[in-house]
Amino acid sequence: MSLYRAKPADGVCFLTGASSGIGRATALILARKGWTVLGVARSEDKLKSLADEAEALPGKIIPAPCDVTDEDALQALMERSVAEHGAIALAVFVAGNYWPVIGTDPSLENLKKTYKINVFGTLNGLVPAILHMRERGRGHVAIVGSVSAYGGLPMASAYGASKAALNNMAAALKFDLDKINIRTQIINPGFVDTPLTEQNNFQMPFLMEVDDAAEALVDGLEHGGFEVTFPKSLAYILKFINLFPYGVYFPVMRRAMGWKDRKVREPKHFFARPDREKRPDASGDDVD
Repeated sequence: MSLYRAKPADGVCFLTGASSGIGRATALILARKGWTVLGVARSEDKLKSLADEAEALPGKIIPAPCDVTDEDALQALMERSVAEHGAIALAVFVAGNYWPVIGTDPSLENLKKTYKINVFGTLNGLVPAILHMRERGRGHVAIVGSVSAYGGLPMASAYGASKAALNNMAAALKFDLDKINIRTQIINPGFVDTPLTEQNNFQMPFLMEVDDAAEALVDGLEHGGFEVTFPKSLAYILKFINLFPYGVYFPVMRRAMGWKDRKVREPKHFFARPDREKRPDASGDDVD
């Protein structure tokens, strides 16, 4: 018996991070393919706008405003959604955020809130989704990671590490979830033109448009195996580079990302923290 793969006729799709970026584009594509999508994000206004945009599509998008970092609220939302809209056949966890962390002046705040959203924001929905699907005897979950999980990248010590945690967790869960007919997938995008990557001030090879990335994501849901990654050129290059010892890895990546000639940010005095200037960070809804 082959492992279950969700279809629109089987139930609804629970999708976090639906208000912008890859999540928004993915929700629209799924609705175009006939899915009823429960779009989860903090901004009710953005979700309402998304639902309105999907009105003429074969499926529909139902706004489900919620903060993914609120464990109780997210679990209650999922229980209410099942009661009102039926079984969850597919759960796609896109919600995440990126705050750059520079090693010469690291921000503990940026490190902590990255894990709060990217890791625990995923777990808060993933655990009740698995329990729901276990009762049904089948299900399909997909977690959005990143190619930054393959190895350390400049400014991504928080983001990349959080996505590496998701990759490891998804692989570990697959052993058991296969036994109860729940398909597990990890989605590892490269650089995608979203509000998150607009913060980057370094070269981003193989940068993808958000609609192209969402098309690749949905194609992976429909046909892909455990890992879905795009663009494949970037993913394979990074996988290959990470096969080498660190004595090779660091010089290659410094040159490839233009890090060799970058100026070092001067750290501010530790004990002057109350008067420190606020670092720029990402704001707004849960996006990826």
